[in-house]
Amino acid sequence: MPSVAVVIPAFNEADTVAQVIRAALELTPDVVVASDGSTDQTVEAARTAGARVIELPHNAGKGPALKAALQATQAEYVIMLDADLVGLTRAHLDILLGPVLAGQLGMSIGIFDGGGLITDLGNKLTPHLSGQRACLRAWLLTVPHLGEERWPEPAITAALKEQRVKWDYVELPNLKQVMKEKKRGFWKGARHRTRMYIDLFGFKRRKKKAEKGG
Repeated sequence: MPSVAVVIPAFNEADTVAQVIRAALELTPDVVVASDGSTDQTVEAARTAGARVIELPHNAGKGPALKAALQATQAEYVIMLDADLVGLTRAHLDILLGPVLAGQLGMSIGIFDGGGLITDLGNKLTPHLSGQRACLRAWLLTVPHLGEERWPEPAITAALKEQRVKWDYVELPNLKQVMKEKKRGFWKGARHRTRMYIDLFGFKRRKKKAEKGG
């Protein structure tokens, strides 16, 4: 089997990161968590669970954390996972990785199915923002602005389209995420979600500005 790594950007996900790591270790020993300036026990929880941990000194965003995790492994293929998943199993990883290993897809993107009404709905309304993906590591590292974007998914989607990489969604049954409103409290979580979507949907504007050189 080709070499595979699981990379997990994480910011203050001490409550869930260990269970994500344990599922990942059933597939591969090469599991890398990039702590994005976490201020809770994420680093300790990840190391105890068996992952290699890269510690970023400040909360720079998911993009820089993802790139740091990718640079910490030499695996041919990678699976990207969010650190706040609930219900992750080895079977989910096989669903993500299978079409890529078989050469059917350049990237698979996981969407929740049956994990819970709210997370299912949110994931299916904006499936292109899913953090559950599998692809060649070398290709992912070529994505423009990957390590500069706080949320890298729009940059990845743009690269897929521009390079005409074959990709598709795969359903991940009985998997969900912890809602931001639950993790941070309703109002703080809602503000965080709003800022996230503003940043996500501002990618095209930033991309055009960069292409114009200013």
